[in-house]
Amino acid sequence: MAPIEARRFDDIRVGDSATLTRELTSKDLPLVAALLGEVDPAHLETWGAALISFLLATRLPGPGSVSLSQSLHFRRPIALGDVLTVSVTVTAKDTGTRRLSLDCRCVSQTGEVLVEGSAEMLAPSVTTEAGAAPLRAGPASGATRDRALLALAHGLEPLRIAVVHPVDRNSLLGAIEAARVGLIVPVLVGPESRIRGVAAAETVDLDPYQLVPTRHSNEAAERAVAMARSGEVEALMKGSLHTDELMHEVVAKDTGLRTARRITHVYVMDVPTCPRRLFITDAAINIEPDLLAKRDIVQNAIDLAHVLGVAVPKVAILSVVEMPTPEIRSTIDAAALCKKAERGQITGGILDGPLAFDNAISEEAAKVKGIESAVAGRADILVVPDLESGNMLAKQLEYLGEARAAGMVLGARVPIVLTSRADSPETRIASCAVALAFGRRGPRY
Repeated sequence: MAPIEARRFDDIRVGDSATLTRELTSKDLPLVAALLGEVDPAHLETWGAALISFLLATRLPGPGSVSLSQSLHFRRPIALGDVLTVSVTVTAKDTGTRRLSLDCRCVSQTGEVLVEGSAEMLAPSVTTEAGAAPLRAGPASGATRDRALLALAHGLEPLRIAVVHPVDRNSLLGAIEAARVGLIVPVLVGPESRIRGVAAAETVDLDPYQLVPTRHSNEAAERAVAMARSGEVEALMKGSLHTDELMHEVVAKDTGLRTARRITHVYVMDVPTCPRRLFITDAAINIEPDLLAKRDIVQNAIDLAHVLGVAVPKVAILSVVEMPTPEIRSTIDAAALCKKAERGQITGGILDGPLAFDNAISEEAAKVKGIESAVAGRADILVVPDLESGNMLAKQLEYLGEARAAGMVLGARVPIVLTSRADSPETRIASCAVALAFGRRGPRY
C-alpha cells in the first residue's frame, strides 16, 4: 500500500467511502490473534472486524483518528481462502466534536454480506502523513487499543463528574465528547463567560449540561472539591488550570478529599512498540516520595491494573542499577518494597527491584545481564524513583514513542482525571474511560 495521508474532518463529506480487498490465508492467523486474542480457526468471523478496524485506522478517517465505538453483526461464516472486500462509508458528521458515523460492511467474493454494522470515529483536525505498512502481526493499533479501553467501561452507569475550569478547546471538547459516548455526566465548573465563549467558537450546545459559574480557576477548584465532598459529583476532571491549583484543594486537611491512602498518580500508557499496557507511577503528584509513600504508590497502581483487566500485575521498581546500593536511595527503597510484598503489606501483584528500565521492559536485556525474574522483561507497572524521572519518562514515550496516555489520581475519596493542559480531547476521553471503570469497579478508601 502506498503512503497515505489522514483526511481532515473538514475535508470529509457524508457519502465518502473507502474499500479494501484481501484474501484470508493461514499467514494471516497470527494477526487475528494479535489484534483480537486467541481465535479458533474454524470461527474466523473476527477477521472481517479486523479488516474494518484497519481500514478505519489507515484510510477513512485514517492516521490520527480515534475509534470511539463499533457495533458489528456477523451474518455468515468466514473461512480460509475467502476473498473479502470491506468498505466504510460516512453517514453523518458532528462539526462540534469532529465525530463521524460510518457504515461498515464486509462481503465475500460471491457478494454475500458477512459482516455489517457501524462505527463512531473522531477525525483529526490536521493532516498527518503515514506510510501504510502491509497487514502483519504486531502490537495492536492505537485505534484498536482505544476501543479496548472504552470496552472496559461498556455498560457502566456514567460518572457524574465536575470538570474544573474547562476554558479552552481541548478540556471542553474532551468532556463533551466523553459525555456523548456515555462515559460521564459533566458538570462544568468555571467562569461562565469563558466557558460559553469556547463553546460558541467550537459550535457546542451547552444546554444539556449543568454549568456552575465561578470567578476564576482557584474558586473553580474549591467549588468542585466541595461538590465531591458533599456527593453532588462522583469524580473530578482537570480542565485548563495548573495541577497544583486543583491538588491544593484536593489535599487540604479539613476541606479536601484525603483518605487513609496516600494520593498518587498513574499514567496508563499504550506504547505502539510494547505488547501490553504500561502503568507509570508516580509522575505527577509526589515529588520525592519516601518508602511509606511508595508503598501506597505501588498499591494504588496494582488496584488500578486489576480494574483494567490485569489479574496479577508485574511491578518493576525502577532505578539505575540492579543491586541495592546504599549510595542510591531508590535501590534500597526497591528492596524494601519487595520485602513488604513478601510479608503481605503490598498485595495483588508480583514485585521485583531494583531494575533498570531496559531490564524491566526487555526480556533480551534481562537475559544478557543474567537476571532471572518473573517481572524482568515483562513488567506491567513501572514505579519510578521520583516525579521528575517519571514525568520525563511518560512524556518521552508520548512525544517520541507515539504513546497514548490516560492520567488518573487515586487514593482520594473520588477518582480524579488528571491530564496535561496540552492533552487532546482523545486523551481526555481515554482518561474518562479509566475513571469510569475505576469509579464503578475499584476499591473504596
